[in-house]
Amino acid sequence: MGYDIERFVGYVNEGLLCSICRDVLEDPLQAPCEHAFCTACIHGWLVHHSNCPEDRQVIDVSLLRPLYRYMKNDLNRLQLHCRNREYGCEMVCSLESIDRHERECEYSQIPCSNAGCTVQVERRNLDGHLAVCEFRSRECPNGCGYTILSAEDTQHNCVAELRTELELLRSEMICRVEEAKHEMESRLDSQRRHMVQKESILQNEIEELKSQMSRMMSDVRSLMAAERQHRQELEQAELEKREL
Repeated sequence: MGYDIERFVGYVNEGLLCSICRDVLEDPLQAPCEHAFCTACIHGWLVHHSNCPEDRQVIDVSLLRPLYRYMKNDLNRLQLHCRNREYGCEMVCSLESIDRHERECEYSQIPCSNAGCTVQVERRNLDGHLAVCEFRSRECPNGCGYTILSAEDTQHNCVAELRTELELLRSEMICRVEEAKHEMESRLDSQRRHMVQKESILQNEIEELKSQMSRMMSDVRSLMAAERQHRQELEQAELEKREL
């Protein structure tokens, strides 16, 4: 939808009106046939049609182009009233700067920033409303540190709130201790399994060393027996030599 033509000061050229909504062009696009439309209007039209609403020539979204520069300049120079005119704003500015003004206009209706409040007030009156809003929050004057809403003043009990907070902290602490306990048990189990595995490996290595030692001792005994036999044979040969 375009800008309501009733908001404009002075004459508005027919070529600056949307061919669909007949209001002043907003975010304009132009078809090859040179008819201009608001972007929202022509996109909505082409969902159900495939031609220009003015001359019925075939058009497609891909054929739409920005407005000619001279038309864009003429459009931006148009003067119009702020949309908050009915609330008291008397500002008249160019179409090019109207959005910037209306974002900051003191007469704009804006929602209250307090959660739960549905009131809308003029921007210039927001601070006054926030000071008396029944949904405003403040810190407990008794020093418990709890944030309360004005509507909860009569129901607020420092002791009860602190007790609730303490219970929440206790529950959170218990949960954290349990988590730490489970984590430590998991680590200990992992280390225990690792130690058992290492012990099994070492035990196997020890058994292998024992087996090797046993084989070596057997070989040593065999060598010593062979040496004794060889010595005896030498002694026998020496005796025979002497007899001869």
